[in-house]
Amino acid sequence: MKLTDKKRLQILDAAETLFYSQGVEQTSMDQLALEAKVSKRTVYNHFATKELLFQAILVRMFERLSQSQIITFDPARSLDEQLQKIAEDEVAMLGSEAFLRIAKVAILQVMQQPELAKNISEYAPGCQRYLEQFLRDACAAKELDIADITFATKQFIYQFKAFVFYPALFGMISTTAEERQKLVKETVAMFMARYRHPDKASR
Repeated sequence: MKLTDKKRLQILDAAETLFYSQGVEQTSMDQLALEAKVSKRTVYNHFATKELLFQAILVRMFERLSQSQIITFDPARSLDEQLQKIAEDEVAMLGSEAFLRIAKVAILQVMQQPELAKNISEYAPGCQRYLEQFLRDACAAKELDIADITFATKQFIYQFKAFVFYPALFGMISTTAEERQKLVKETVAMFMARYRHPDKASR
């Protein structure tokens, strides 16, 4: 790795730590340079403004999350089992330290700069990247019957956000493995009860 690349990583690591612990607005470039063990000039050579550094942090953090598996609909497999796998992966991500760090950094900054919300919304971690297509394919195979797939996708995902992500983000409660397993099972059962294709439900 080139020295310049190494220093860039040091700056990104320092920014992620400081932005998470004290917020973007409260972090100075002097603090960043000290934390990264580089000169202030080096920080500015890589990132002309703190806003550009913040965007680079978000991109890197979301790239880490986007490395998770993309699940495509398989007509040869049980749909319930496939949805359960999607649900398990989503719950694991939403409750992970990596995702909570992104959320805290992003939310604190959006409160300061509301216009950033649109940029952040372009990133789609977890099953948001593929669930709509998965449901379309399941409908085409007459496994599901969904009139509004975008709405159904949000229904599915926000169950997990409500029970796992938001409580963890605000430090209210921490769900146990057993509670998460129950949430996955009940959410899939509820989703299938609402959207299973009538031809499948009658069998």
